[in-house]
Formats: sequence, C-alpha cells, structure tokens
Amino acid sequence: MSIPTADSAAGQAVKAADRAHVFHSWSAQALIDPLAVAGAEGSYFWDYEGNRYLDFSSQLVNTNIGHQHPKVVAAIQEQAAKLCTIAPGFAVEPRSEAARLIAERTPGELNKIFFTNGGAEANENAIRMARLHTGRQKVLSTYRSYHGATANAIALTGDPRRWANETGVSGIVHFWGPYAYRSVFHAENEAQECERALAHLEQVIAFEGPATVAAIILETVVGTAGVLIPPPGYLQGVREICDRHGIVFILDEVMAGFGRTGEWFAADNWGITPDLLTFAKGVNSGYVPLGGVAINPEIAATFDERVFPGGLTYSGHPLACASAVATIGAMAEEGIVENAKRIGESVIGPGLRELAERHPSIGEVRGLGVFWALDLVKNRETREPLVPYNAAGPANAPMAELAAACKQRGLWPFVNMNRFHVVPPCTVSAEEAKAGLAILDEVLTLTDAHTV
Repeated sequence: MSIPTADSAAGQAVKAADRAHVFHSWSAQALIDPLAVAGAEGSYFWDYEGNRYLDFSSQLVNTNIGHQHPKVVAAIQEQAAKLCTIAPGFAVEPRSEAARLIAERTPGELNKIFFTNGGAEANENAIRMARLHTGRQKVLSTYRSYHGATANAIALTGDPRRWANETGVSGIVHFWGPYAYRSVFHAENEAQECERALAHLEQVIAFEGPATVAAIILETVVGTAGVLIPPPGYLQGVREICDRHGIVFILDEVMAGFGRTGEWFAADNWGITPDLLTFAKGVNSGYVPLGGVAINPEIAATFDERVFPGGLTYSGHPLACASAVATIGAMAEEGIVENAKRIGESVIGPGLRELAERHPSIGEVRGLGVFWALDLVKNRETREPLVPYNAAGPANAPMAELAAACKQRGLWPFVNMNRFHVVPPCTVSAEEAKAGLAILDEVLTLTDAHTV
C-alpha cells in the first residue's frame, strides 16, 4: 500500500475551507479540530502529513468492505457512465438487482425492499409502515439505543442525543433492554436477565395498553450504546410477545447487518425473523448513501391497493444501488462475512480477553464478528464506569486521553462514554487486527491508572 507524498500546504487549504464553511454534526463548532484526510485504502486512511491510521472505527461502523474496494469503485464508475440518476418510479437494473440480492439474504420472507438514503430514514419509514398496518400509534424502543437523527428516529433513540431533539408528543415509549453486566433487574446471570427483561417489557405493554402499541423496535445487537449482545432467548421472547399482541417487530440492523457480526444479518445468529428489518451502512459500505426497509408479505400487502404515503427523491438511487450490488457480490465472492466471523473468533475475541487479564480497567469484553466493545471501569468489583454517563470536559478526560493516545500511535478509535469499541472493517486481516490490539494494549495503561 502506497501513501501519497506529504503535502502540508494542500492539507492546510482543505482544513481552512472546512473551518470557514463546513458546519459539522454533533459538534460545538468552535471546539473541534477535524483531521484533513488525503486518502484511504483497505483498513487504513491517511492525512496530508503522511500519517497513516489503522481504522478500528470503520469510520462510523460502516466501511464493512474497507476503503476503496476496487470492485465497488469500478461499479460506481460504470453506472455513472450508463445512467447517473432516475426517479424512483421507474424500474432500472441496479435498483432491481440490489433489491433482489438483499431480499435473498434477509431472514424469512422479507422479500420487498423500500430504499432510503440512510438508516434514520429507514427507521422513519419502518415505523410509518407499522402504524399504518396496525392502525395504532405507540412505538416501544429501549433506552440503550440509537436509531438515527431525523424526527421520529431521534425520538426512538435512547441515548442523550435525544434529549435536545424530542418534542414529548411522539407516541414513543422507552423501556429497559437486557444488559446483564449492569442489570437494572438485579439479575445474577444471563438467564435471569432474559426472564426479567421480558417480564418488564410485558409490564410496559400492559400499562401502555397492548391495543395501542404498533411496534417494538430493537437493534438486534445494540451498537453505539455498547455492543450489547442479547442473552439467549430474549429475541425469541420479544417475537412471541409481538405475535401475541399483534405488534409489529422491527429489527434495526443498520449497524449490525451485512457481515458485522459474522453473519449476513445479526438476526441469523439467533434464527429470528422480524416483520420489518432496517438496513444501511454495510449494504454498500457507505460508498454512496443508501438504506432501506425489508418488508414481510403481510405488511407489504397492506399497501397493494392503498397508497403508501412516503417517498424520497433519491430512493434507490442508481449509483447507490450499483455500489450495493458490487458490495454484496464482493462479500460473497471473497468470503468477507466468513472472514469477519473468523477474525472475531480467532483474533479479536481471544485478544481482547487476554487484554482483560492484564488491564484492571477492563470490566467486560463483549462482541461478535468484528463488532466488539470494552466496558471500561474504575473498579471491577463495583463496576463503576471509568467516566460518568454522558461525561464531557474534565469528567471525560480518561477516555479523551485514551483516544488521543491511540491516534498518536496510528490507531483510529471508536470511543463512546466509558466504552472502547473494536469495529474494524469486515475485511481486516489477522495481522492488522493483532497490530491494533497491540496498540490498545499499550494505551490501556492510561486507563488502568484511573482504577481504584
């Protein structure tokens, strides 16, 4: 892999224009210092100074096939030469083929695909479908969740980004999902956590009124809020509750789908089929914005002779769909899903557990495939998080210090609250994964210094 010659002047020009004109998301504009990126390839990207970073974040956990995969780049170029854009109402080859390939891989009979521009819009349209299909309004989601930044998606979200955005009249109700390491149900093991979490959900539904609940939406594996793996039986239990009350079961696979957990969809790990499944990110590794909803026959039939009141100018955009076709093809041909599973089982999982033996700041290791998190603590006995919930400024200093040390050593991290997420591309090699873990081993001495 060749890195372009350092060009500080070009980097400074990019940075100056960014600072003058770009308004960044989730940021206090005067307090950020964006890195000027010059290029990327595979598991790495680099800046204009020639510094190369091993991407242990997959950007926003979306470059599942790595940066600049040649087959996908070529597919975008070829599609641009044929047909750059067309309205959603037409039938065109890349859109039809992308839908077919996605439907082939979704669990059960989720055979109709509604395309969106990203994950938030996918969740917006999924709950719209559920409400119209059931004639009910309420939607239940967990506190530890992230579903997107549009109006209903941010209301569905459980994390603090919701607070400044919600109206309080969304018809969305939050409940506690399972999290055995910090159980709100005082469970002593995973089996108890599963049983008590399901009982809690049943009670919430009873008090909200089963006939008022349109849908329950869950991230199959909770992503940004902690890479929380559901205990055995939990998803099956939610499926049964939904069936009993006529509630639509929505699985948000925006982050967990397309190889991230070592299966095409995370639901495959538990043999679960939802009524609606939302996706984005890994469907084409974010090369062109794309998301969607996979729909079961019963819900799809609701709109056979009734207009679905939703649409997007760029739904099923030809360039995005061509990149999805190429991405899915590359993943199948190159065994990328299998690689994610193998790396998780043989390198990342064992490697993180070894780190936990050496570093007292690691409270818990959890994950699947290339989807892992370290739950960092001040004290293993009390399980007190290394930094407080939603910490900022000086209170977040230990995690900020950890992230900075990673970057100094050429590892680009994904850090959220008291957690370090290990989420490299699904194409990551064993050597690259081991190199990242070696850097992590070095920098965790910084968090160890904060333990008591």
